[in-house]
Amino acid sequence: MEEFKNSDKGRVTIYSIKGCPHCRQAKAFLAPLGLPICDVDLNEHPELQAPVKKLSGGRVTVPQIFFNSLYIGGSEKLKKMAPEEFQKLVKMVKEEPLTADAPPLPEVKESPGAALDADPHDKQFECEKDELADLVAELKDAHVIGTQRKGLTLYKKSFSKDQLLAWLQKNKGMDQGQAISVGQGLLFKKYMVIVRERGEIDGRFGAASGDALFRLMEDDPHSALNAGQTASCSPLEAAELSLLLRELILELFSEHLSADGKSVDYKSMSENPAFQRYSELAIQLQRIKLLSLSREETLAFFINIYNALVIHGYLRMGAPKSSWQRYRFFNYVSYLIGGEIFTLQDIENGVLRGNRKGVAQFRRPFSKTDPRLQVALKDAEPLIHFALNCGAKSCPPIKTYTPQDIDKQLRTAAEAFLEDDDACDVDMGKKEVRLSPIFKWYKVDFGETDEELLKWVLKHMSDSPKKTSLKSVLSAGKVKISYLPYDWSPNSRL
Repeated sequence: MEEFKNSDKGRVTIYSIKGCPHCRQAKAFLAPLGLPICDVDLNEHPELQAPVKKLSGGRVTVPQIFFNSLYIGGSEKLKKMAPEEFQKLVKMVKEEPLTADAPPLPEVKESPGAALDADPHDKQFECEKDELADLVAELKDAHVIGTQRKGLTLYKKSFSKDQLLAWLQKNKGMDQGQAISVGQGLLFKKYMVIVRERGEIDGRFGAASGDALFRLMEDDPHSALNAGQTASCSPLEAAELSLLLRELILELFSEHLSADGKSVDYKSMSENPAFQRYSELAIQLQRIKLLSLSREETLAFFINIYNALVIHGYLRMGAPKSSWQRYRFFNYVSYLIGGEIFTLQDIENGVLRGNRKGVAQFRRPFSKTDPRLQVALKDAEPLIHFALNCGAKSCPPIKTYTPQDIDKQLRTAAEAFLEDDDACDVDMGKKEVRLSPIFKWYKVDFGETDEELLKWVLKHMSDSPKKTSLKSVLSAGKVKISYLPYDWSPNSRL
């Protein structure tokens, strides 16, 4: 692919996003022809999204492909072109110069001293060490942590309040007040968690009894994929950390996506040194602060984390192949975030759907006393269904979301999803609308009746012949809704 530069020579312009299978297919199809190709990532250049939408007749899916100034369409239209017509286009690009109405390219911004060929995988994550991190490291090496017996129960890798205070006073030279303050800091910053205490201490270390037991967060037994090590950084902003994680995992995903865009080599991805850096970065989620997040920050953070966690789960556990394996995967794969465990189901149905029951769930994810309920959105956000990627072939494509303009980004994701005939198809002759099963599984999010559901779909479609057809069918009344097959086969390379 050529770098962006001003030129009057012919070119093929492909507007794409990282990790997009259809984009990869289009580029693989064109690569052997030796044509000058400019690949523009719309996630990296959002300023071009509106111009591209206008040039492509209102479409927001990717890829969008142009031969010189001539709009072609997406990957399928490119591959289905008649050979004679296609050869004419190839000849045009090779022989005819660009005209003034050529599709736009990003402005090239010079970065003095920057390495043009820098590998993003080589970027090391750096952070400011938290003020209590060294103390925790010393505590791990001290003879304070051990097995405590209370009655008939053994509590491994634990310590009492009195043991911690004694160590702080003897080994760190603190008075009792200072030691209690440090204990409170360890609890508040989620370096440690309470294991056993009679009654509720409301998160106050000083209110705990002397024999109250605690554990370091990394020693608390759970199955979270980012557990087992201590997050030593000062807590990062949630939105910043989720974006870093999402960008790194998306780079990895794109790098290991097959040339035809149909599968991902998760085995090779797991052996990539960049995945180790991703895993180290994910540890920093343990002590992140969630309660201060706005609605927009909550949406962006948890959508990005969900999509990253799916890929992480595939790397650690493999792709689920049966209904039972899928159920286990989405209810088991988890991250430790802000001191609490969040599974994929917890993120989707507990946080992003406002604590609603999910598919095959008999109760809400969070009880009234569950601290995670404080993070949940007040109301379900239907648009998240077009942003979450579950790792199956029928899932929406993977993108990166930011708190700024998150609602606009989600509306664009919905428009792109509905443009695909595998997600929404209108048959005017039969007065039938065929939809993705997502609209069946989560119908309560879109409307209580079929009419409300179709009005929601119509409202969120981009201007297109399909939208005109749906309007016509709706105005005629008595519309039949059916649901399209859902391809659960994993996008992993076997």
